[in-house]
Amino acid sequence: MKKTHNTTEKAGLHPRNPHRFRYDFDALTSACPDLKNFVSVNEHKVETIDFSNPDAVKTLNKALLISNYDIQNWDIPKGYLCPPIPGRADYIHYIADLLATTNNGTIPEGEMIVGLDIGIGANCIYPIIGNASYGWIFVGTDIDEKALQNCKKIIADNPKLIEVISLQLQVEPRFIFKNIILPEDKFAFTICNPPFHASPEEAAKSALRKINTLENNKVSKPTLNFGGQNAELWCKGGELGFITQMIYESVKYPMQCLWFTTLVSKKDNLKNIYKLLNKVGAAEVKTIDMAQGQKTSRIVAWTFQSPIQQQEMINSLTI
Repeated sequence: MKKTHNTTEKAGLHPRNPHRFRYDFDALTSACPDLKNFVSVNEHKVETIDFSNPDAVKTLNKALLISNYDIQNWDIPKGYLCPPIPGRADYIHYIADLLATTNNGTIPEGEMIVGLDIGIGANCIYPIIGNASYGWIFVGTDIDEKALQNCKKIIADNPKLIEVISLQLQVEPRFIFKNIILPEDKFAFTICNPPFHASPEEAAKSALRKINTLENNKVSKPTLNFGGQNAELWCKGGELGFITQMIYESVKYPMQCLWFTTLVSKKDNLKNIYKLLNKVGAAEVKTIDMAQGQKTSRIVAWTFQSPIQQQEMINSLTI
């Protein structure tokens, strides 16, 4: 079957997202020859991969990181979350737009802009994209020491990351910012993709639905195509429980972070999140809708600083 090149723009992705067009598999396989093993031509004569295959997804990520972010050595341990890079890039670009709103419409770039990645996982994706796109520096935290050890390897294998990403183990898993934000710290933003599910059973059921949709058939034992350890997929109280804890803790650091942000996958959680942010006295709350294909989510951002204080802080970070 003769292949065709599909350059159709993907619906919903941020206009600065380099992944908003269909994948150029000629370029990607040239950058990462291992990807050839997973590329096939579908019934529409378009090159693709089997997105239900975790090895295919990981190899696609490797190719994207080489082609778009000059990351030559990247890998994750078996079973760890392998994030879909286009969606992660969208989050970063929307953060840039958010920061621009307090910087006279100009995206602040460079090493004075420091972001805090809550739950960096084993993949280091947000810091990689944020640094490559805007020159930002990141602190990445996690409760999983093995995940952080893998991030250390990614950083060591890509020397340009050594001075721009630092890692910190959260030694008390029930906390998010405690032990992490120190008195001398100043963050332009926090970023987080919180655990989605409330139990391992719920996570397994969700994986099963996803695989059945991708493969268009019925399987009884799910394979996580994007992987994920327990702490990456579920926590007590699920997404809402995690974000609730994050909001309550954020109150203690009102002048040390310009914007606290988190992904919110479940739209039904928004009402409770807004109610809680009002309760704790957030000065401003913003919701940024994101979409990738049929999947929709949103970023909720909040600050405890007045417009004048926001301007003063961004000035202190960019001058």
